[in-house]
Amino acid sequence: MDHIFLIGTIAACLTTAAFLPQVIKAHISRHTKDISLAMCVLLACGVTLWTVYGIFLESIPMIAANGLTLFLALYLIYLKRKYG
Repeated sequence: MDHIFLIGTIAACLTTAAFLPQVIKAHISRHTKDISLAMCVLLACGVTLWTVYGIFLESIPMIAANGLTLFLALYLIYLKRKYG
């Protein structure tokens, strides 16, 4: 496996995994008061663009990680709108 591909894959996994505990906590607690809606919207916009960029580069790690992070960000926005 190419070292650059491996570094990208590990980075993608770590950055996506870093966001997961917040989403799980919000899902379980149904408490989103301390989560910024603006941050979630900006994150969703950013990872959408990263996903598109990954598609142009045909980078599976970039597409997968940012696609999953986009899903998590949109779900957090949903929770924020519902419980915030």
